[in-house]
Amino acid sequence: MPAPAPSSSLRWSPKALLRVSVAVALVTIVLKGAAGYVTNSMGLISDAMESFVNLASAMFALAMVTIAARPADEDHPYGHHKAEYFSSGFEGILIIGAALAIGWAAIVRLMSPQPIEQLGWGLALSIVSSMLNAALAIAMFRAARAHRSIALEADGRHLITDVWTSAAVVVGIVAVHVTGWLWLDPLLAIGVALNIVREGVHLVWRSSQGLMDQALDAPSLAAMNEALARFAARPDGAALRFDDIVTRSAGRRRFADLHMHVPGEWSLQRAAGLRDALEQSLMEAVPGLRVTIQLLPLNMEARAVRMGEHE
Repeated sequence: MPAPAPSSSLRWSPKALLRVSVAVALVTIVLKGAAGYVTNSMGLISDAMESFVNLASAMFALAMVTIAARPADEDHPYGHHKAEYFSSGFEGILIIGAALAIGWAAIVRLMSPQPIEQLGWGLALSIVSSMLNAALAIAMFRAARAHRSIALEADGRHLITDVWTSAAVVVGIVAVHVTGWLWLDPLLAIGVALNIVREGVHLVWRSSQGLMDQALDAPSLAAMNEALARFAARPDGAALRFDDIVTRSAGRRRFADLHMHVPGEWSLQRAAGLRDALEQSLMEAVPGLRVTIQLLPLNMEARAVRMGEHE
């Protein structure tokens, strides 16, 4: 039977998708900028301003993903995977900065409302650019899950926020045209700014948690515990005990440390063989996991644990 074809998310590498994101950002800048120019709509102009953030974010994410892909070296023995968190944090800061600029411009326009012109062309250009962003965001999310890339996830979340923002602006512009309420246009722009501030804060928080060695997510921890339970259920695993499990995430890479207690009369060869088998089981259960297992006799606890109990 022939091997199944790889999914599209796996065929596209993170760097390839981010290069596409740079190109799409350039196209949407032109389309949304033209839409804002022909309509004189503050809502569409603010939407175009956010596309410059898309461009800067994609370029920075591409640089960080390139760094994260570098192999471990003498100065970075655990690799460079955390570089992707800088991308997510940088993108969040840019989003917040763009929101402040959009909010200020909208307040100025709210004080002096301007009529909207050439509505048809403006809406058409905005809708086309939103369709491009939506298609790219879907591809980003799929690739982020496949490659466990926070840089792709951050870029995808920003793009999908941009899509919803554009949709709200389009609906609002139509409402302005129907009602004649010119103040509604800058008010929509303020809503855009508040929405992307929320997204920016989320991205900054997510990147900070990654840089502080956050534990593995709940599904990954559950998969680890299931693998340990299956291993303990084996005939040769009944005498084992596992404790002091510590995990952390670093970009695409995941790490776990634990103690495996074995009967003191076992030979080192037997204990090490079971340890190797357990490492393999855990790495199969959680893709991208690196495991460090310390062997201890059943009647002995690690010194670090005993010291910690008295703190």
